[in-house]
Amino acid sequence: MSQAYNPAQIEANIQQHWSDNGTFTATEDPSKEKFYCLSMFPYPSGRLHMGHVRNYTIGDVISRYQRLQGKNVLQPIGWDAFGLPAENAAVKNKAAPAPWTYENIEYMKGQLKMLGLGYDWSRELATCKPDYYRWEQWFFTRLYDKGLVYKKMATVNWDPVDQTVLANEQVVDGRGWRSGALVEQKEIPQWFIKITAYAQQLLDDLERLSGWPDMVKTMQRNWIGRSEGVQLSFTVEQQNTELEVYTTRPDTLMGVTYLAIAAGHPLAAEAAKSNPQLASFIEECKNNKVAEADMATMEKKGLATGFSATHPLTGKQVPIWVANFVLMDYGTGAVMSVPAHDQRDYEFAKQYGLNIEAVISPQNAELDISEQAFTEKGTLFNSGEFDGLDFEAAFKAIATKLESLGKGETTVNFRLRDWGVSRQRYWGSPIPMATLDNGDTVTIPAEDLPVRLPEDVVMDGVTSPLKADKSWQQTSVNGQNATRETDTFDTFMESSWYYARYTCPDFEGGMLNPQQANYWLPVDQYIGGIEHAVMHLLYSRFFHKLMRDEQLVNSDEPFDNLLCQGMVLADAFYYEDEKGGQHWVSPIDVTIERDDKGRISKAIDNEGREVIHAGMVKMSKSKNNGIDPQLMVEKYGADTVRLFMMFAAPADMTLEWQESGVDGAHRFIKRFWNLAQTHISNGPVAALDLSQLTPAQKDLRRALHKTIAKVSDDVGRRQSFNTAVAAVMELLNQLTKAPLETEQDRALMQEALHAVVRLLYPFTPHMSFQLWQQLGFDGDIDTASWPQVDEQALVEDSKLIVVQVNGKVRSRITVAADATQEQVQELALADENVNRFTEGKTIRKVIYIAGKLLNIVAN
Repeated sequence: MSQAYNPAQIEANIQQHWSDNGTFTATEDPSKEKFYCLSMFPYPSGRLHMGHVRNYTIGDVISRYQRLQGKNVLQPIGWDAFGLPAENAAVKNKAAPAPWTYENIEYMKGQLKMLGLGYDWSRELATCKPDYYRWEQWFFTRLYDKGLVYKKMATVNWDPVDQTVLANEQVVDGRGWRSGALVEQKEIPQWFIKITAYAQQLLDDLERLSGWPDMVKTMQRNWIGRSEGVQLSFTVEQQNTELEVYTTRPDTLMGVTYLAIAAGHPLAAEAAKSNPQLASFIEECKNNKVAEADMATMEKKGLATGFSATHPLTGKQVPIWVANFVLMDYGTGAVMSVPAHDQRDYEFAKQYGLNIEAVISPQNAELDISEQAFTEKGTLFNSGEFDGLDFEAAFKAIATKLESLGKGETTVNFRLRDWGVSRQRYWGSPIPMATLDNGDTVTIPAEDLPVRLPEDVVMDGVTSPLKADKSWQQTSVNGQNATRETDTFDTFMESSWYYARYTCPDFEGGMLNPQQANYWLPVDQYIGGIEHAVMHLLYSRFFHKLMRDEQLVNSDEPFDNLLCQGMVLADAFYYEDEKGGQHWVSPIDVTIERDDKGRISKAIDNEGREVIHAGMVKMSKSKNNGIDPQLMVEKYGADTVRLFMMFAAPADMTLEWQESGVDGAHRFIKRFWNLAQTHISNGPVAALDLSQLTPAQKDLRRALHKTIAKVSDDVGRRQSFNTAVAAVMELLNQLTKAPLETEQDRALMQEALHAVVRLLYPFTPHMSFQLWQQLGFDGDIDTASWPQVDEQALVEDSKLIVVQVNGKVRSRITVAADATQEQVQELALADENVNRFTEGKTIRKVIYIAGKLLNIVAN
């Protein structure tokens, strides 16, 4: 009797087998080709979401495929465990962040195991554990000793509610992205790492990353922002100082009509001493939006300082203005303004009645700056000795002139700024620095690391427990009294090197064991969201180069190949209350009706309310449209959920969650399961005799080996998992129709099942494992080899030729695979239907596309 498909029982048993046997435990083996596959590790928020499931299933499919290729595969997992969400949850729940984090880790670990992911759990790490952050503390002190770490006062985006510094990208419409509080500009001491020292390397080495999406590399190039320009100075005689500016357009220098400086510039502060209006404006600028998108669109405001500067070439006096669109953190905090040839400068000049002097004309058109600036490159005029020069010639000539006068030099500049790693929060790695009683700053000695974060704390939501705990702050360094730093590291510190620690998580002799690290690194395949394209991926690349220079690794880049998976979308529904408020309803609790085009025409929730369909949007808590993976696994099984995730859309595209699609994947699995069970129930199978195959059997075997070839290419090279699954589904349709009447039929089915269970293994490992055993194949499928294509099976004995007469299909004929055009034409003309349309006519032309089509032109 055939065994019914019971995913809950099958999956639990096989997961236990993997655990008991340490199936996915990896060890270094120089005799085998290694493959390190890594998905970006999760934050232990409490439960998995479908974005996690997609990310980790992709990684598992790749890992299992590479295992069957005979490679030594490492696929580890861990937890990005520090960060603000744990603090917020602790405040809300009146608990400490540590227990909340550890409980979430245990719960989410169970969810990951439920999905049957082939992780090496012996390498599990959590970034909040002292045995992890000890080594990044040690590394930070090494960087300090090398001069790559420094502390300075910096103007930051300060969230007064969350009491922390925000990156520009975390300021949304002037408010903190989490708290919603109005963000303030505040000057506080911050620790920085000199990523700018590696800017050129980071830019150049992007060319090596042929396995990365072009979009990600472009985003990083833009973020690094290399430009060649001229650093020049205008003399401010009233203050007996030089005002430094940087420009990539020295060809426009003769058109400068004013200088704009940041509100935080020393000249602005000096001018404000005798100008209350300017002082007020500077204070207003402290709360400006500073995200680049905001800076580009906000109203341009400014005030004159009363100072002027001497133009380095013309000697003219140029007024100096404080402008809200200039930031101290970018360049020198001052810009030369050429309103005729820069749109931002143009708008500012128009608003405040400043001069606009054109010095660049277009090559083949009249110059018109009546409505907007001319910002293209062209030919210089109104520029004295530089008239008539094009951009390249003017760049060189003006730069040379400035250098000869001691007023400027050609230089390379980067948009990239040093990495501020200080966070005024508690739940993070303590920064291993201290201040002696005499005011000197010192590193914590290696023998005193880690500086442990106290975990038994009370969160009040305002003050960091580290700042409140005076006893924790007091320490001694080399026998001298000292006060510990109370800032903690930006959590990007932990995520910038975790991939390397996975290679030797238990190593106690240092940050990394170079022998183990250099065996596994670089990561062969990295998987994660495109939203990490700049910050995380750039910092990881930087960290890897720092570790290389510390001789911990011998490679230049951390990740050879990168796959950015798309988002998971789901239907969102809401109803409105009597005040117009929106209440979001889970799609699981909604019954829908569709029109004849498949569109949702009506939706009713479990309370009987008609709800409004808001379309397909990213799964989120705010829209209550997240689908709990655990519910789906309990209903359909992990293999079904995995298969749907891989089949529903290309890996790098958005995936639209439809339970009907999940149900379809489940039906496919059951069809294959039942086919295999029917075959198994018919008893032992004789060996396949390739010399005795019938034409129909040859066709089926050809389809099988074409599928093996396609799936191998789709998974191994193209990473087109959806088309790989589609190819197996198409083959299953042929297998279910195949006769099982003779021993040859059954032997061919055995060959097909032997191959298909391995083709499906990366996607549906539990079912494949079970069927592998039931079909009587040797060993566990986990140690099997990927099916190989029999090239002979692909050779066709015959071809189906489409025959047209005057462009219209009139017949289809079967010919020998090696038939000549003359033979095909002869067979076609002998065909009854073709003959009917050519009889009595003169054949004017015959067009033959070998092995596919014959077109007879007759009249």
